[in-house]
Amino acid sequence: MKNVILILAVGLVIGCVPVEVDRTPPAAPRGVRTISLDNAVEIQWLANTESDVKGYNVWRAARYEGPYTLRASTSDIIFVDNTANNGVTYYYALSAYDFDGNESALTKDVIYDTPRPEGYGVIVYDYRTTPSLAGYDFSTYSVRPYDDLFTDVFFENFSGRHYLNVWNDSDIQDMGYTTDLDEISIAPVAGWAPSKSAEAIVGHTYVVWTVDDHYAKIRVIEVTNARVVFDWAYQTARGNPELKRDSSGKRERTLTRPEKTLPS
Repeated sequence: MKNVILILAVGLVIGCVPVEVDRTPPAAPRGVRTISLDNAVEIQWLANTESDVKGYNVWRAARYEGPYTLRASTSDIIFVDNTANNGVTYYYALSAYDFDGNESALTKDVIYDTPRPEGYGVIVYDYRTTPSLAGYDFSTYSVRPYDDLFTDVFFENFSGRHYLNVWNDSDIQDMGYTTDLDEISIAPVAGWAPSKSAEAIVGHTYVVWTVDDHYAKIRVIEVTNARVVFDWAYQTARGNPELKRDSSGKRERTLTRPEKTLPS
């Protein structure tokens, strides 16, 4: 009988011990960057070091001041926003939350991206031998005659040397050898070729500044006497030099979260 009483007494004592509640929010996510896709934006960030972090909220706005609305919640450190449209700039912020429902402040750096279309394996031919298939128009993503009104760049074989040419109202610049198309992040502000042409070299990436103030880039994949094959990306936002899949702004800001309502 004494043993039973002792157990009950111990149970009563333990029951009086207060349970500690975690009210400390995690730190805001770090290392956020974006990747421009075709009608989409990929957001990446570093995992929080706190052991009790449950997931992350991804917020989006049409301008860097906000308001920011909740785009998604995820336990991963990567999210693809498939509702983004080419040529539109989107601003993103992230917050982390733990298993007790505590949520961090929003990230302070302004992270933004402007999706742009891209294409692969385009073939255009020497304008002297195949003039109707020698040019390319980035705005319509199409092969055109070299002298078409909308042609932005065209191919030339001149005595065994190969060139990418633009017309007098446009510009081109050879950015040198790159390992891939996305190594060139932004259009240059100077250094355009006075001749309006650049030698087509396999592995080189070229930036084109079109007559209607758009930027594009192409990376040469193959060159023969008859044709050139290239990959391309085109910024549909006029005057926007952003060409890479990787961009982020570094301005500081203070944000407040609106009501947490996930989009349908």
